[in-house]
Amino acid sequence: MSQQTDSPIRIDLPGLIALRHRLVGIGQPPARSFAAGEGAYRTRFRGRGMEFAEVRAYQAGDDVRNIDWRVTARRGKTHTKLFHEERERPVLLAVDYRRSMFFATRGCFKAVQASRLAALLAWQALARGDRVGALIFSGQQHRELRPKAGKGAVLQLFRSMVDAPAWQGLSQRPVEPGRSLAFTLQRLHRVARPGSLVTLLSDFSGWDRETEKHLALLGRHCELSLVHCYDPLEQDLPPTGTYRVSDGATDLTIATNQRAARRRYRETFAAHRLQLQNFGRRYRCRFLSLQTCDDPLVCLQPGTPGGH
Repeated sequence: MSQQTDSPIRIDLPGLIALRHRLVGIGQPPARSFAAGEGAYRTRFRGRGMEFAEVRAYQAGDDVRNIDWRVTARRGKTHTKLFHEERERPVLLAVDYRRSMFFATRGCFKAVQASRLAALLAWQALARGDRVGALIFSGQQHRELRPKAGKGAVLQLFRSMVDAPAWQGLSQRPVEPGRSLAFTLQRLHRVARPGSLVTLLSDFSGWDRETEKHLALLGRHCELSLVHCYDPLEQDLPPTGTYRVSDGATDLTIATNQRAARRRYRETFAAHRLQLQNFGRRYRCRFLSLQTCDDPLVCLQPGTPGGH
């Protein structure tokens, strides 16, 4: 196996595998945290999140929504379906590899941060005995991994992230015509079974009403978490001066000495972040922030700031 690189602009299989050891010693989290153990999900299952057990005659107090109409018609007496909770809860990790995620001025690319946190969440799910699946998406391609149990599912996820075409020729790639974020969420909604734990790791560029609509539909039946990945430069411009910015192929010079422009810049980011936070509050989903210079492990710690 090749040696781990810990590159700020790349991910590799050894590095993602090694993150498993960083979970040792993490305490039990508060409600609605990523790290809740099996049987300790304190929030109500969205949707059924259950497996079919059997059919029996209807009894007073049974949920009428579970009536099995086919058996009822066949036997001439009302029957209802019984379910039991899934012991292996599906965990879906949606990882954004669109072009805007390949950027950083400090730490590592947003895409690298998202990948490392996804790996930590996958190892955590494995430890709980949950099934791990994913949707890995860019502006041009999507890769769906149905939730499966076992270490093999985690390693399949890591290989899919490392081998994603989005990592190839970063500086030479043309600007993506781009499938919208809303389009991706339509795909995610089809993959996610009711009761799944769904975590979307993205900078949420292209957030709009269609995006909110599809996320709200997803949140009706799944436990949803949003992780906002961003670089400090996206939140606020550096001190007044002239700066050279490069993507490896093109150079750009920017001046940061106009007070009104600096204010508009900060307000644009703050408004975007507020949209995400308000959505989380409105639809009861967890919201976390992850900067490119953060340790992704902080998102798994009890009392993590940035959620609500």
